[in-house]
Amino acid sequence: MTEFNVEIVGSLAAILSAVCWAPQSLKIIVERKTAGLSLMTNLMSFVSVLLWEAYGLLLGSWPMILSNAVSITLIGTILAMKLYLDHFHAAVDSPFTAGSPQH
Repeated sequence: MTEFNVEIVGSLAAILSAVCWAPQSLKIIVERKTAGLSLMTNLMSFVSVLLWEAYGLLLGSWPMILSNAVSITLIGTILAMKLYLDHFHAAVDSPFTAGSPQH
């Protein structure tokens, strides 16, 4: 395989790896529901992509750097929404205020 073909394979893998997080991120933003998502799984994915980003930076591999930057942004959005909706938002919507009529 030529170096050019290797870069094409790497670039395609990088694009798909980054784009795969977009549907989940968009779904969470639109529906504002994260109850079925594992915080630990997404946290571990986030840390692993951070490490891949560091590796890409050390190698100077632009496909790896760009795709991991996109993945970090999308997984970071998922984590932020998970924490906000499950923890912060749940604390604000206590059983004493949720659904009570405004007088």
